[in-house]
Amino acid sequence: MRLPLQILTLHAVRRASSVPAGMVSFVPACSTADAHSLELLQDFVSRARRLFVITGAGLSTESGIPDYRSEGVGLYARTDRRPMQYSEFVRSAKARQRYWARNFVGWPQFSSHLPNSAHRALQRWEERGKLHWLVTQNVDSLHSKAGQKRLTELHGCDHRVMCLGCGAVSEREELQAKFIALNPEWRAQTSGVAPDGDVFIEDEQVLHFRVPSCEACGGILKPEVTFFGDNVNKATVQFVRDRLAESDALLVAGSSLQVYSGYRFLLAAGDRKMSVAILNIGPTRADHLAELKVSGRCGEVLSAIHSV
Repeated sequence: MRLPLQILTLHAVRRASSVPAGMVSFVPACSTADAHSLELLQDFVSRARRLFVITGAGLSTESGIPDYRSEGVGLYARTDRRPMQYSEFVRSAKARQRYWARNFVGWPQFSSHLPNSAHRALQRWEERGKLHWLVTQNVDSLHSKAGQKRLTELHGCDHRVMCLGCGAVSEREELQAKFIALNPEWRAQTSGVAPDGDVFIEDEQVLHFRVPSCEACGGILKPEVTFFGDNVNKATVQFVRDRLAESDALLVAGSSLQVYSGYRFLLAAGDRKMSVAILNIGPTRADHLAELKVSGRCGEVLSAIHSV
């Protein structure tokens, strides 16, 4: 039986932030975790034998990657920019040129981001047999960099590129070399960065940027990620459902669950009467499905929980 929801707004305690210097601007304002909230989450994790975890952009803000929706610091709050829509990318060569030019400039910084204490904590849980499966909505590869193996990247990964014609998959780093070869003199002034590695460049700066086609079939190259307006692969969704069915508790870390692709698994957990806990700064779409809601920084909180 699901217990009444306990929402813990953590007491403000002055303590050094777990967020690296220079990156805190992407993390929403939040109090520091208190002992009581940690005890309740520790009890939730300890009771779980096969823990299923869903992570979102709130896990990567502490690595210096902004999210979309956080109040005051998310992309939507800071700018009027919106992410590329799948339909626009497919139908418009100019849209693809604009997207890849921005992605080309942002790639060196985006690809250099490293896992933070939250990623490392979840990897330790896997090593010790606590974490049965992890599903991330992020496309930044930080879980893989941390060594996570029992992992599904629900929306794909920006570190891979696919051809929309023949389906060939290649490494994003290889495409970067092709961009450099095709655009040896191209330069652009940029500002800001988006969660998918995009940066902001005025349209007139991208007019002469050259984009390669697939070497095998001449098809359109696209990051192997689910763009807004596209659907997650049905086989991937079913695979995740099967892993959820094998689990006995679900923890959400760093996601508002506003996108249905992740929220659907909370609905499935509710149908199964599974224990659900949510760790996130701010409200989520699934707060009503949780027996425990903790508001706090993922790195700070998860690092304090033991996988016993």
